[in-house]
Amino acid sequence: MSKNKLLNIQDFYSIMYDDRQFCNGHRTVTEGMPIGYLICGDYEREQNLKTIIEARADVGHNFLAGVGCDFSGIENMSKKMCYSLENSYVLPRSFYGVGGMKIFRDLIYVMRGIMKADHKFYKKHGVYDFPQKQRGRMLFIMLIGGLASNPKMQKKMGNKMNEGMLMPYKKVLEKADTDGI
Repeated sequence: MSKNKLLNIQDFYSIMYDDRQFCNGHRTVTEGMPIGYLICGDYEREQNLKTIIEARADVGHNFLAGVGCDFSGIENMSKKMCYSLENSYVLPRSFYGVGGMKIFRDLIYVMRGIMKADHKFYKKHGVYDFPQKQRGRMLFIMLIGGLASNPKMQKKMGNKMNEGMLMPYKKVLEKADTDGI
């Protein structure tokens, strides 16, 4: 394999490769497919690069079969790749995957006028899990908020809002008082 097809930590090829990965950023076109990386360099000491690779796989909902830096690493990665392809192996998303998709979801939703294809993709694939269509509840909350911000109602309510919020904990607090905690 020629050097320009490998991800080399010490030169600009990693930047070139990273630029070409943009296709799987906010629109996860390779979702469910396993991925692996061949890297030339001391990968184990490059914590930032490891985090980026792991997070990118998680956000794209891809199984990271591994990162091969030497013969045994490449062999191990190829075995994991074969297993994952044969068994349609996909891991659940972790913090990076869930958080990353929520960031992209919010961004695409706000910029849907410009990013029309992405917006269409997100709608089709059910990525938009907001705004919740609980109009009745939203109206009720808005009504309560309006009442709570009215000075006359604030006087009438006094400290009852705090008492209401603490009501579920009242028994626990009373028990703590009687137990001397």
